[in-house]
Amino acid sequence: MAALLGERTLRSDLLSQALTHRSAGPVNNERLEFLGDALLGLVIAEALWQRFPDADEGELSRRRASLVNKESLALVARELRLGDYLRLGSGELRTGGHTRDSILADAFEAVIGAVYLDLGFETGKETVLRIFEGMLGRAAREQAEKDPKTRLQELLQSRRRPLPEYDVVEITGQQHAQRFLVECRIEGDQRVVRGEGTSRRRAEQDAAERMLSVLTGAQCDD
Repeated sequence: MAALLGERTLRSDLLSQALTHRSAGPVNNERLEFLGDALLGLVIAEALWQRFPDADEGELSRRRASLVNKESLALVARELRLGDYLRLGSGELRTGGHTRDSILADAFEAVIGAVYLDLGFETGKETVLRIFEGMLGRAAREQAEKDPKTRLQELLQSRRRPLPEYDVVEITGQQHAQRFLVECRIEGDQRVVRGEGTSRRRAEQDAAERMLSVLTGAQCDD
């Protein structure tokens, strides 16, 4: 459990309860799971809100769901080897309950709930952020690596709006040194932005970046 708790210790009765499945008796981890689920949702939501300032409610909700769904939590539980510590009833033992996603995910949530009850909110938050730091970092890197056209498309899809249209309005310069001027517009929106580049693709990317800035209220240098 050191990978989860670090140098901290948790009350033995709470830890035992958190690792006890309902099949093993009436004192089990269901109530602690309820608390842990709430804490996970809040902490991950705040972390996403801070790391993705341009994301709207829909995108934030999808990212949170991808991090705290049963499959993701079960993966975390396996990395922490929680299955080795679970207390299961005889039926669950026979059918390999210690490897089942739902049981592992519930146990992880219950342990987080126990951390909150015994060590307080700040320690619970710190524990969640430490465990999820890798996944949050990967999400941020993946977002940063997406090109502006992809990010604009995803933003519009999340808002259930039409996809952008790009039109070349001007090409200047000699054949070997052309510059493209592209307009980007969205059906139903009167706002039009322009982008420039040494190729049509680069001009469209520039226009998409500017449209993203318009839609999210960010500043975009001329």
